[in-house]
Amino acid sequence: MTPAAHGLLRWSLVFVWLATALVSVVELNGQSRALLVSLPPAWTNIAGLAPSLILAGAAADAALGVWMAWRPGRAAYLAALVLMGIMTLLASAIDPSWWLHPLGPLTKNLPIAAILLVLLQDERAKSP
Repeated sequence: MTPAAHGLLRWSLVFVWLATALVSVVELNGQSRALLVSLPPAWTNIAGLAPSLILAGAAADAALGVWMAWRPGRAAYLAALVLMGIMTLLASAIDPSWWLHPLGPLTKNLPIAAILLVLLQDERAKSP
């Protein structure tokens, strides 16, 4: 892969992770909280749980975005792939209907996973 193509893929993912972190915080009491309405009532009654979950996810997204921006490499791409997989599984368990949403909040993770796998393969090809 050309360095320009590699950079385009990497920076597009940096944008996705940083934007997701920012939007999660900005929408803390709006859309972010709405994602958690399908949690069991016992969970939603725990004071501060919803904002804590949202802020923890936003912090993880921000950390990945910064990591991929400043120190890209196999570890960052693998961590992003693992975190995205975990968050996709959690979102699927909380509300599987998100797979059917017309704007694809979960289906977008499939091409993102493909991009991460391509970046990982490119990094392996660079290694001696």
